[in-house]
Amino acid sequence: MRISAARSRFAASDVPPMSGRMVVVTGANSGIGHVTARVLAERGARVVLAVRNREKGLAAATAIDGDTEVRELDLADLASIRSFAHDLTEPIDLLINNAGISLPPFSRTADGFELQFGTNHLGHFALTNLLLPQIRQRVVTVASLVHVIGTIDFTDLNWERRRYRPTPAYGQSKLANLLFTAELQRLLSVAGSAVISTAAHPGLSATNLMRSDNPNLRFRTEKALLSLITQGAEDGALPTLYAATADISGNSYAGPGGFLGVRGAPKPAGRAARARDASAARQLWEASEKLTGVSFPLTTQSSSSEDRRQENSIDESRP
Repeated sequence: MRISAARSRFAASDVPPMSGRMVVVTGANSGIGHVTARVLAERGARVVLAVRNREKGLAAATAIDGDTEVRELDLADLASIRSFAHDLTEPIDLLINNAGISLPPFSRTADGFELQFGTNHLGHFALTNLLLPQIRQRVVTVASLVHVIGTIDFTDLNWERRRYRPTPAYGQSKLANLLFTAELQRLLSVAGSAVISTAAHPGLSATNLMRSDNPNLRFRTEKALLSLITQGAEDGALPTLYAATADISGNSYAGPGGFLGVRGAPKPAGRAARARDASAARQLWEASEKLTGVSFPLTTQSSSSEDRRQENSIDESRP
């Protein structure tokens, strides 16, 4: 499954044969997620498109040449996440936490979390831990360059006291993705698991996150100028594919290798000091467990998959 990370360039054609592999990709109906799902399916994987809108997911699946399945998943609703995890009983080789929301007006998830933090971090946190007993190889979480401006306000994770600002909220959620990746890898190592946790960022990619119907001339002009330095979804998906298939270690982070990490072929990427704070990673993990009611399910190497699923059962009275 793996390729050498030492190669100077990485393209979709470098993804190794995936026959017999089971892959789950969240947000796979469009953009980077759709490209990721398509490439892995074309290489022989069976790919589950985990999408909020089933109709859009089915339409996206028709454009993929390979073995696909569409399943509904709303990462802004813990009940949907629990249902998805409960119904997906097969072994999973790769879980790709790709879905995300960027810079929306202030809103809350079904469980009362700030929408970006709730969807981008807490939703994937819950999904990963619920599926982890079935995962055999790798968890890949898609972060962002914007994590460098992020801070984790442990006194107000869900913007209940502060005045909501979309960009700092997005930065917090993307920083949380990297802290999650690091702490997940630490816990996997302690449990003696062969599964590894990695992360990737697409640089500046012109995907659905950047789409808008805003008719303002200034907005359209700025968007047109931005398009000159962004890369399309085909290239934006390459760091994710690299993080999913390259011969790299746990807690690796991949991104475009060009100027400032904005575009270019993927390679190992640097991360902000805040994303390397092990203490903050543990604190965030503990806070996330309390908010979601989901905890790390692996205890010892001898625990059976069914035992671990029972250990990670959800108290339905919790949010």
